[in-house]
Amino acid sequence: MKNNYVYKKPLSDIYKKPDVVSEVTSQILYGEKFKIISKNKSWIKIKVLYDNYIGYIKNKDYTEDHKPTHKIFILKANIYNKQKNKTKYFLPFASRISVIQESKKFIEFEKNKWIKKSDVKNINHIEKDYLKILKFFLKTKYVWGGKTYRGIDCSAILQLFFYYNNKFYPRDTKDQIKYSIQKNNGGVFKKGDIIFWKGHVAVCINSQKLIHAYGPEKKVLIMNIIETINRIERTAKLIVKKISSIKY
Repeated sequence: MKNNYVYKKPLSDIYKKPDVVSEVTSQILYGEKFKIISKNKSWIKIKVLYDNYIGYIKNKDYTEDHKPTHKIFILKANIYNKQKNKTKYFLPFASRISVIQESKKFIEFEKNKWIKKSDVKNINHIEKDYLKILKFFLKTKYVWGGKTYRGIDCSAILQLFFYYNNKFYPRDTKDQIKYSIQKNNGGVFKKGDIIFWKGHVAVCINSQKLIHAYGPEKKVLIMNIIETINRIERTAKLIVKKISSIKY
């Protein structure tokens, strides 16, 4: 079978096993490429090409033919119908679309599906301001395996910065720790420092504050660095494993 496919719905959960009651380990976004490892009538086992993530999605809503020209640069982009009226559907941040035609303010990415031009950037656009991207997700609820406006986890919020910018970065914290270069900060935190714990990650926005998707608070929020380190050690018995930095 051909082995290069593209997901064509706003998003799908990726399951650990081919069963909707199985654990959701991640999500796949509109326009994301994958290979099919195996398939049956209901499920396909996939490997996401961006980060080699393996899991199961329903055997539907994908295509071989998709050459993205633009990507979503907003937390969630409203989808409009052919009369340019809002629908109840959205495309998540970093979704990759192909423009069919355009009007003054809208672009059509599928038949009778339009989004605002102001919600997209060219596919080659690079956003070096990681805080701009991370702050899109402020107050988004914490969801294990999530990577969209509907819910996101701590490792996804960091990975999405790199995914948007067409650079590889692992999906899970355990792999991000291995991949990231150790930094000796001498106990002084700086903007752009990445703090890793076992199973958790946060990004410093300055010398005193960090941003993270934090399970106990059930959302993405900004917190004090030292207070967070102390709280995680006190409540989860976890100490900082590594400090790295966003290099871009």
